[in-house]
Amino acid sequence: MRMSGAALGIEIVVVFFLALFLLHRYGDFKKQQRMVLFGTLLAWYLCFLIVFILPLDVSTTIYKQCIIDHEEHALSPSVGTGSNQTAGNASVSPTANIPKVCHKPWSYIPNGIMPVFWRVVYWTSQCLTWLLLPFMQSYARSGGFSITGKIKTALIENAIYYGTYLFIFGSLLIYVAVHPQWRLSWYELQTIGITAANTWGLFLLVLLLGYGLVEIPRSYWESSRQGHLLIKTYFKAAKLMTEKADAEENLEDVMEEVRKVNESIKYNHPFRKYIDTILRKCPVEYQEKMGRNMDDYEDFDDKQNTYPSERSLVKLHKQVIYAVQRHNRTRVQWQILLDQAFHLEDVAKNETSSSRQFVHSFAPRESASWFTRYLYTPTVEWYWECMLKQWFYRVLAVVLALFSVAVVWSECTFFSTHPVLSLFAVFIQLAERDYNYLYIEMACFITIFFLCTCVYSTVFRIRVFNYYYLASHHQTDAYSLQFSGMLFCRLTPPLCLNFLGLIHMDSAISHRAKEQTAYTSIMGSMRVLSFIANGFYIYYPMLIVILCIATYFSLGTRCLNLLGFQQFMGDNELTSDLIDEGRELLRRERRKRQRIEDGENRRREWRERCGQRDEAAARNRASISEMKESNYAEKLSSNTNRQAKYSRSGSRSGRDFIELLQDAEPLDFNAETLSEDPLESNTNRQTGGRYLSMSSSQSRIFDDV
Repeated sequence: MRMSGAALGIEIVVVFFLALFLLHRYGDFKKQQRMVLFGTLLAWYLCFLIVFILPLDVSTTIYKQCIIDHEEHALSPSVGTGSNQTAGNASVSPTANIPKVCHKPWSYIPNGIMPVFWRVVYWTSQCLTWLLLPFMQSYARSGGFSITGKIKTALIENAIYYGTYLFIFGSLLIYVAVHPQWRLSWYELQTIGITAANTWGLFLLVLLLGYGLVEIPRSYWESSRQGHLLIKTYFKAAKLMTEKADAEENLEDVMEEVRKVNESIKYNHPFRKYIDTILRKCPVEYQEKMGRNMDDYEDFDDKQNTYPSERSLVKLHKQVIYAVQRHNRTRVQWQILLDQAFHLEDVAKNETSSSRQFVHSFAPRESASWFTRYLYTPTVEWYWECMLKQWFYRVLAVVLALFSVAVVWSECTFFSTHPVLSLFAVFIQLAERDYNYLYIEMACFITIFFLCTCVYSTVFRIRVFNYYYLASHHQTDAYSLQFSGMLFCRLTPPLCLNFLGLIHMDSAISHRAKEQTAYTSIMGSMRVLSFIANGFYIYYPMLIVILCIATYFSLGTRCLNLLGFQQFMGDNELTSDLIDEGRELLRRERRKRQRIEDGENRRREWRERCGQRDEAAARNRASISEMKESNYAEKLSSNTNRQAKYSRSGSRSGRDFIELLQDAEPLDFNAETLSEDPLESNTNRQTGGRYLSMSSSQSRIFDDV
């Protein structure tokens, strides 16, 4: 009991930090709204939680099935022999693999916990994806200046969206009321709604899965080819520079509109607060250029000037937010792409190095960590980048390709139960015979994790113009974050049902009288809609074969290229031109960065030289002052000895005179010229200067002279 609770609690905590890490990588905790971050985090967290907890549900279900088989075997009469030997053999065979004692799995979850858990997780995710996230998406994208205005805009934009749902649900209720022979209960209506949502999700799931099963292994295989990867980076650089220039031009146009509005609306205009809100969203350099129009204090006159309306200001506010976010994103992506390209060029140069130490063209921006200083040394980096990394990616690509083949085969044959053709069902059933729960959970986790990687990575890679795009390094806008949360919540439930069908744990597909998982019981029986359970859910996943073939031959890329969207194709003239353009851009950026680094090095060397010169000058000044003090002391001693011949008391030493003279300083002295010998100032007082005041100690000093 404690072990199972600990396993469930650890997975809940680990999944939360995983979702938080991904959100920190793609979102911006400092600038984005808390509501957007919370909604996205909750959606991602619930979806990842389903994926991580489902293997525990499978092992618990297998343990319950073991207990049921024991009870049935204990209640069944002893198998007879004789004339009914064939029937006896048939009855013995199902129980031949039943162990004497059913051992609880280490992650066993008691009865009653999993159904409540799945019900809360599933319905929360469905409320997010169909109700809250669309509303929050429109709210975050709105250009309103108040909460009320943003809520109003979000409700208007989602009126058609919500109205469609209400119309479908109302039509269904009317249809059921008119045909009393249906007599659908609330449970059956709930199952129909879940089936409709899962059908939509399965339709999109097969499309994304067919792309990911081919593209992920191929991407790792292409990453092992450094030359191909560098050429593709040149192509990306040319495209990104075009997008960056377009973003800068768009920002300039929007800032020009802001400048005009800022100059037209005076300080005492009612809309001035809206202008201040827009200015705060502008970049700092534009704020400094425009500033506030406070130089003239003339009152606005509605009769003489035409001012923008509140609706136009809301539209301008929305344009400013979009333009600034796009400009920042392209600027950050350009710097990241430059670092990647320079690193690939360094790898190409270091491959022929005889010293077997990796040398970077530019010094790292961040200070070296203990890992870089002690473990990831230049020698280790050379072996990894120039030798081991390529083979590691190739082996990984082959392993992922074998997984993809197994998934495609199982998707096309999972409906066959006699014989069992699904590879994943075979693996689970072999482990089920020995009741090896750890192996069952690991096999389930690896399988569903690979499926989720293929689907979710496609969601992260896909880009719908500039409206939906997940960019790393905190450059994803609020609209794209919430749209990804909606997709995750709609794709995860059908993905889990598809996984349970692959391992024959879904009775609606396997048609076997077995204990159902708690997750399947929450989804409801698909037999309410037999044409979906026996038709669409079984035969539609077979289309994944066609999608994998189309992805392998890059048919989608070729179609986009024909439509005018520039895609990377090795045998295309336009691609070659973009590669050459990107190579020239990177060469120019390399020279620019080299000049900057050389300038910094020269300034650093100059500062070091100046520091050394200052130290040498300080030492020289100190030595000169010491020499002067020694000469001064020698002169004082010689003068004192000369004056001691005429003294009434010749017993005083020269050191006493020196110490007393060092303590005696004039309070105010006014002279144009001063004799080098301080003792001569007493005898030549009329030429050397005039003391304005003298202490009693000074008069006692010269009493003996």
